[in-house]
Amino acid sequence: MNSFNSALGKNISFVRPAYFIIQGFIGIPDIMYYYVFLCFVYIVSVLGNTVVMAVIYLDHNLRTPKYIAVFNLAFVDLLGSSALVPKLLDIFLFNHPYISYNDCLTFVFFSYLFLGMQVLNLVALSYDRLIAIMHPLHYQVKVTHRFMLSLIAFFWVFAITATLILVGLLTRLSFCRSVVINSYFCDHGQIYRLACNDYTPSNVLAVFIIVLVLWFPLIFIMLSYLCTGYALSKVATAQERYKAFRTCTAHLSLVAIYFIPILITFTAGSHIHPNDRIINLSLTSVFPPMLNPIIYVLQTQEIKASVKKILKVRI
Repeated sequence: MNSFNSALGKNISFVRPAYFIIQGFIGIPDIMYYYVFLCFVYIVSVLGNTVVMAVIYLDHNLRTPKYIAVFNLAFVDLLGSSALVPKLLDIFLFNHPYISYNDCLTFVFFSYLFLGMQVLNLVALSYDRLIAIMHPLHYQVKVTHRFMLSLIAFFWVFAITATLILVGLLTRLSFCRSVVINSYFCDHGQIYRLACNDYTPSNVLAVFIIVLVLWFPLIFIMLSYLCTGYALSKVATAQERYKAFRTCTAHLSLVAIYFIPILITFTAGSHIHPNDRIINLSLTSVFPPMLNPIIYVLQTQEIKASVKKILKVRI
């Protein structure tokens, strides 16, 4: 408790460096091609998520609670990719590894805010599918526009508050040794481990947020699909079960793409090699935003029909 109080004490002078150095990959030749690949993924992500948001906005038939969550997911993916990839390219392709202290904390805030919101959007979508399949007759009563908007607004407030606290604790640390961050961006875990004073509060909060924002949502999503599977087993024919389960395949794909690499990274913590951490976090940060619109366009009949209708009208 004394160490916690000392870390949060008001009369302590903190040593804050003028800048940090983003190191990136260690000992991998021709790594520039990987960053060029991430640039390509980013371009596809921007185009895809813009198309999804435009289609939902233009087609009044898609203004349902489910597609409010889908629109928010595309919005978060667009902002998350834009907060990360352009800066990443500036650091490594244009050789600007130095980043000021304040800019680095801002980088931490937006990167983790959008990573967290991606998870919470998947929770909203899983709840939507759970009610749609288990209580189809009451779906329009239980999942209304007002409910979905309120849920998403709550998730935004929660994510912003948690990330502000996460970043706020970093300002209570002194950096009097190395300023080299062994990651490809201002990685929270790598930053607080550079501190020369007690970083226990940051470490405890990081573990708490991992449980709260990653493990709890994953458990809820898995339980929701167990309930969904049980409900589908009550459907009379195999064809009806298949048709009902197809509505969940897009969401299951998103869950697998997002959670597998990020859980490996954050659960392993400091035990994972920096290069492995960079690979997992970078792919988690840029691949789901690219694949989300592709999956929804290819696997969701409503969006495919809406795209065809909009294209016919424009032609």
